[in-house]
Amino acid sequence: MTATQPAAPNASGNVATTTSSTLHLPKTSESEQLLRIRHSMSHVMAMAVQRLFPKAQVTIGPWTETGFYYDFDSPDPFTEADLKAIKKEMIKIINQKLPLERLEVSRAEAETRIKGQNEPYKLEILASIQEPITLYTLGAEWWDLCAGPHVANTSELNPKAFELESVAGAYWRGDENNAQLQRIYGTAWETPEQLAEHKRRIEEAKRRDHRRIGTDLNLFSIEDEAGAGLVFWHPRGARMRLLIENLWRELHFEAGYELLYTPHVADISLWKTSGHLDFYAESMFGPMQVDEREYQLKPMNCPFHVLTYASTLRSYRELPIRWAELGTVYRYERPGVMHGLMRVRGFTQDDAHVFCLPEQISDEILAILDLTEQILSTFDFRHYEINLSTRPEKSIGDDAVWDLATQGLIEALDRKGWAYKIDEGGGAFYGPKIDLKIEDAIGRMWQCSTIQLDFNLPERFNLDYVAADGSRQRPIMIHRAIFGSLERFFGIMTENYAGDFPFWLAPEQVRLLPVTDEVRPYAEQVLSQLKAAGVRASIDHSGDRLGKLIRNGEQMKVPVLGVIGAKEAEIQHISLRSRREGDLGSVGLAALVAAAAQANQDRSAGLPLG
Repeated sequence: MTATQPAAPNASGNVATTTSSTLHLPKTSESEQLLRIRHSMSHVMAMAVQRLFPKAQVTIGPWTETGFYYDFDSPDPFTEADLKAIKKEMIKIINQKLPLERLEVSRAEAETRIKGQNEPYKLEILASIQEPITLYTLGAEWWDLCAGPHVANTSELNPKAFELESVAGAYWRGDENNAQLQRIYGTAWETPEQLAEHKRRIEEAKRRDHRRIGTDLNLFSIEDEAGAGLVFWHPRGARMRLLIENLWRELHFEAGYELLYTPHVADISLWKTSGHLDFYAESMFGPMQVDEREYQLKPMNCPFHVLTYASTLRSYRELPIRWAELGTVYRYERPGVMHGLMRVRGFTQDDAHVFCLPEQISDEILAILDLTEQILSTFDFRHYEINLSTRPEKSIGDDAVWDLATQGLIEALDRKGWAYKIDEGGGAFYGPKIDLKIEDAIGRMWQCSTIQLDFNLPERFNLDYVAADGSRQRPIMIHRAIFGSLERFFGIMTENYAGDFPFWLAPEQVRLLPVTDEVRPYAEQVLSQLKAAGVRASIDHSGDRLGKLIRNGEQMKVPVLGVIGAKEAEIQHISLRSRREGDLGSVGLAALVAAAAQANQDRSAGLPLG
């Protein structure tokens, strides 16, 4: 969905989104036919595996949004050669045109069938299944417990439109205390063209991997000696982070926010009052003993903002109060789930909390949506998918307040003109919420921004304000993050740009390439004037030939390279090469400095020359 021009919901109520490719690749959840194809293909794969490896036992084999997988308990690890053999066997099965038939059986019959196959994992699965118990047969040879759906016959599966992608380890039922299994991932599509596009996007995603780009451009690192999941920002990455933070602060001040700075630790009693120790303890680091008191690293900033609100008596005339903080939090993540900047143990949230009157909800949410669009579009994210999540079965708060809050979110989205999908019952136990996903350059959706109403913390901390009639009333509390976390957003942004950052954001904006030692004094003069204008510039002092100088600058994705030879030095010019605009020709020093300064002021992608 384009932010400035809302798309209409489709027949299923999903938000229409703009994809980056001319060939649309639907998710499994968007296509009934793909669901049947991928679910059936997982059974075909399991049958092929057990044909080739009779000792392999099957566990579960669901579809995913882009394919399918099956978990196996096999005495020997699967190799790349095994995957090729399994795929070949799958093609044989598909070409046999075998029917897939649904059977409804009694629990006793299912148990007898399973014991006859010596499949202990299926017995555990059977114990967790509610009646009716169904299974699907694949020809006369193979079957598994399954609710479906499937295609009617393997002839509906295209042998040229699937691929086995990888093998990974997995624990039975996701519990690391259980047996370790082998998971074979695959993908399946309706046409070979869709498969080819899927493979292209995978390769493109590898090219854009923020971990590789972060190393190549010397932006950040995660040092094992310091511990897993802790980010070290290098000077080049730190420059970029500062630019992002400055933009964030500037626009928040313009939107009527004040900034807070709060501690990194607090007495453990705070986390008891907030409820985090009851609901979030497994994601928190252990407490530390200080002066006979227990302190806890903060996993969230919210309770600190609540305490700041509660530090003095508030009047209805003060509301709304808008506070924002770039607050670093710490959460325990399991070793197997950490991934570059996307999932770490220490990260900075762009948290904000708004305390307002019930009748102010719609206006405040609309203002947050406007600010969200303003910030995200600056980084070229303009296509969004939006979910509005309503009251879950288990929740707190008065029905009337929930209704008022939910209606406020709906009204704000409608006033904004944005299409959205309603996720019935998907809200937090403490209030309804809006979640916004952004689409990147290759069509992937990333969850970043969230807006949540909270009836829980104001109640737990007994927050109030003096109403117009002198009574004490509870404020409405809005949690809000736009980036989500700076680290994760930086990773998403890096992959979106593939490291080819716009001029205003690039860690090194202009690199000067003196051709001879004789022109170095002029190069230093150019550098001095660029730096005085706030431009991030440097000189390549390596002394390499011009071709190598240019290649070095291109490898570091410097937006503008300035070649300086004897002619340029004589007439006080620079020959410019732009990554975005190509050869810009010979430009005067004053014009270059002015254009670069203007690009920074306007946060432009390139130089406004001519």
